[in-house]
Amino acid sequence: MTTTLIVGASGTVGSELATRLAAAGHTVRRATSRTPTAPDQVQLDLLSHQGLAHAFEGVDRAFLLAPPGHVNQHELLGPLVEQARAQRLDKVVLMTAMGANADPSAPLRRVELQLEASGVPFNVIRPNWFMQNFHTFWLAGIRDHGTIFLPTGHAKGSFIDARDIAATAAALLDSHAHDGADFDLTGAEALDHDQAAAILSRAAGRTIAYQDIPPEAMLDGLLGAGLPRPYAEFLIIILGYFKAGWAERTTDAVLRITGQEPIAFERYAQDHRAHWAAPAA
Repeated sequence: MTTTLIVGASGTVGSELATRLAAAGHTVRRATSRTPTAPDQVQLDLLSHQGLAHAFEGVDRAFLLAPPGHVNQHELLGPLVEQARAQRLDKVVLMTAMGANADPSAPLRRVELQLEASGVPFNVIRPNWFMQNFHTFWLAGIRDHGTIFLPTGHAKGSFIDARDIAATAAALLDSHAHDGADFDLTGAEALDHDQAAAILSRAAGRTIAYQDIPPEAMLDGLLGAGLPRPYAEFLIIILGYFKAGWAERTTDAVLRITGQEPIAFERYAQDHRAHWAAPAA
């Protein structure tokens, strides 16, 4: 029986991945920066790398991603890749982001290149923007004002459900058929935010609109929410890439790897409609 270390196990993708692997009979080790509260948890501080060696003890495979809020992802993840190399893991799946490979000096691309050169069997997955952002990061505007506030113009994005990302990661961790390959993960169709708002409206039974806002207004909102300035500025940059049309492309990677069509935005909206539905009178 294999033991798989999941870094980011409490996040949107990592939690789903842990559930899937456990259901398939794998031993899952969930990394946490806090004091462990469950038998399958292990403490690992990505900022100091305290607990790194212990977290990897007896591990066969690993799923790695950088926590949100940081722009120096190579400094956080690089030592994990080195630990995986030193222990000769059977497989590593690294999650970065669509477009990360556009610039070889970008922090996430530096980690990808380090993993490629490590000699460890690996895959890199680069998801597009998550559907789940609509009931997490963009929720406050929808809940309080019935509006999605973003500086993305009328560009389209091939949003992907985090459940599909986890399903893809699970399939790659459990196979060597695609070793050495990298995959951009997207949904099956591209939507602009007016179209997304219309779908959310139908699911929630209330009117939800989209409003294009200046990047400066978005930056002020992110800083007001407590995000560190470097990370807030990074988000503005990548939202600018969305507005420029770089998020519209679709791929068939989810279908090729999992054998299942990606979850449609309509299904996502139905599954999570309680987040946006008007409160009962």
